[in-house]
Amino acid sequence: MTDRAAPARAWLDGRVIPLADARIPITDHGLLYGDGIFEGIRITAGRVFRLDDHLERFATAARAIGLALPGGTAAARAAVFETARAFGEPEAYARLVCTRGVGALGVDPIPCHEPRLFCIVDRIKLYDERQRNEGLDLVTVSVRRPPADVLDPRVKSLNYLNNVLAKREARLRGADEALVLNARGDIAEAAVANVFCVRGGALLTPPATDGALEGITRRTVLELARELAIPASECTIGRFDLFACSEAFLSGSGAGLVPVRSLDGERLGGPGPVFARILRAFLDAAPALSVPFD
Repeated sequence: MTDRAAPARAWLDGRVIPLADARIPITDHGLLYGDGIFEGIRITAGRVFRLDDHLERFATAARAIGLALPGGTAAARAAVFETARAFGEPEAYARLVCTRGVGALGVDPIPCHEPRLFCIVDRIKLYDERQRNEGLDLVTVSVRRPPADVLDPRVKSLNYLNNVLAKREARLRGADEALVLNARGDIAEAAVANVFCVRGGALLTPPATDGALEGITRRTVLELARELAIPASECTIGRFDLFACSEAFLSGSGAGLVPVRSLDGERLGGPGPVFARILRAFLDAAPALSVPFD
């Protein structure tokens, strides 16, 4: 391994190529309409984190939108492994994508006969060391999460405009991250991460019915909380709960676990003892929950 950073790699049409050389037709409905699904998967110490869980969610989302995965989950697994091996670095991020494929101009998906599967592996750094050590500054954004009966958050759709606009507003207002509410004014999640808070020693996180993605990292946190005898539940929480909490943090495949230090300019406290316990348990458990790509 040299000091030079490895170039990003992509798996497309059954082979691994430099990401810069990857091309898809501009009439692909994934590009035209956001018609497709994706998974973001963490690679740590040369191991792919909870790949089976990601593939299960990927396949379920495909069924939910009537999308046939080319080659099924076996092809998706091979794409992740082959791209990760070609990239070669032990710390990376895999983006697994399936689009509806090429079709006519128009939203009708029936003429799209060949769904397209591809995978990208590259480095990712959503937050710097200061943010990880001291915590993130959040603002409540005006962008609201669509109701679950409009767009089910359990489907990681390529249509991420809601998330993009939330992140854009937060960054333009000088914050690190967005706090996104649902139509009722309750917390859904951050722009691209799940939200946790600690009240009375109990760990709370919004359910999917409030607009939260059922994140793989989120699931791991809830499992670890039970092992650590930390009371944990999925329940409706509002901005008031964050202002009243003793700790808050975010979780996600790209983000990892990151504490929150403020919301709308009000100090929340930054990293706390519950977060520290869960972070340590998460780092300790990750190798056993991961599979080597070699």
